[in-house]
Amino acid sequence: MHFLISRDALLKPLSLVSGVVERRQTLPVLANVLLVLREKELSLIGTDLEVELVGKTEVDQAIQSGEVTVPARKFLDICKSLVDGAIVDVALAEKKLVIRSGRSRFSLATLAASEFPNVEEEPDTFSLTIDQAKVRQLLDNTSFAMAQQDVRYYLNGMLFEVGKDYLRLVSTDGHRLAMETLALQTALLETQQQILPRKGVVELSRLLSEEGGEITLTFGQNHIKAKVPEFTFTSKLVDGKFPDYNRVLPKGGDKTVIGDCQQLRQAFARASILSNEKYRGVRVALAEGEMKILANNPDQEEAEEVVAVEYSGEPIEMGFNVSYLIDVLSTLRSKSVRITLSDSSSSALLEAEGVGDALYVIMPMRL
Repeated sequence: MHFLISRDALLKPLSLVSGVVERRQTLPVLANVLLVLREKELSLIGTDLEVELVGKTEVDQAIQSGEVTVPARKFLDICKSLVDGAIVDVALAEKKLVIRSGRSRFSLATLAASEFPNVEEEPDTFSLTIDQAKVRQLLDNTSFAMAQQDVRYYLNGMLFEVGKDYLRLVSTDGHRLAMETLALQTALLETQQQILPRKGVVELSRLLSEEGGEITLTFGQNHIKAKVPEFTFTSKLVDGKFPDYNRVLPKGGDKTVIGDCQQLRQAFARASILSNEKYRGVRVALAEGEMKILANNPDQEEAEEVVAVEYSGEPIEMGFNVSYLIDVLSTLRSKSVRITLSDSSSSALLEAEGVGDALYVIMPMRL
C-alpha cells in the first residue's frame, strides 16, 4: 500500500471514524482503523463491534493498492499535528505504516487487515430517505432524555418508530420522556419499532450535516444502516421492547401555563445554584399570572425566583428535578413554552407554543 493525499482530505473522515473506536479494548485490533485503498478511493473503517463507520475519500496519487490496520488515535494525532494543506505520503513497509510530510517522518505499528472484524450482512426490511438536517434536529431534540447505564438496557437508547406517514423518535430514562414526530410518506403497511443504542445515536448525530443533503436509513432485523455520500454508518439494534410511551403521556390536564422560554430557563438556572446537589429538586408554585421557583439545600441556603406567566387557575405547588426542566427549555426552539398540568402528583407536559411536533414529559418529585 502506498498513496499520496492532502492532510485536509484525510482528516475529516479519519476524525469521524476514530470517534467510533473505544480507548479501552478487549481485542487489540479494535483500537485500530482499517485502511483500504482501491484505485484512487481510500476507505477508512472503525468499529467497536456494536457500531461501525466507513468513511471514503479520494487520494491525490495511488501508487499501490492494499489494506492494513493502524492505531486510530495515533494516526489521527499525527494528521492533526501536520500543517494545513500539507501533502501526506503514506506507505506500508515491513509491517510498519510510514507517514511522511515535509521533513517529518512517522512509523506506526500495524495489524493485518484479516484480523479486523466485519459487521455481518443481513437482509434489509425497509428504507427511508430523509433530509439530513431534519434527522439531526430530531436527534438533537430528543437524545438528551436517553438513560445512561440503566439496568433496563432498552432505555439506554432511542426508539425509532416508523409508520405509514411518519417517523417518530422517543427517548426516556424513566423520569422524563422526549418525543418528536416527522411527517413523511413511507411504503410501510404496519408500524415498525427499532431501538438504536446510545452510542449509535451519538455517532449518527456527529455524522449528519446541518447544511442538508439526503440520508438513507435502512433498517434490518438486527442492524440499522445510514448512508450519506462520504460515509456509511452501521449499528446493532437493541434487542428488547421499548415501553409503551402512549401510557406515559399525560391525559386530561386542565391547567395550562404559557411562559417565555428564555426567562424561565434563566430563572431555573439561577435557582438551581442553591438546590440540593444530589437530588436537584426545586419547588414550583403557580398562582394567578406568576410562577414562583423555590430552592434550598442542606446548608439552609435558599433561592427564590418569580417569573410572570400566563396562568389563571387555582394555586398549585409541585416539585421537579431542575436539570430536567433546564434541558427541555434549552432544547425548545420557540419563544414560548406551553406547560400542561393536572395536579401536584401528575406529570407535566411541555411543548413549544405554536410550533413543532416535539413533546416532553417530566415526572414530579416529592420534596
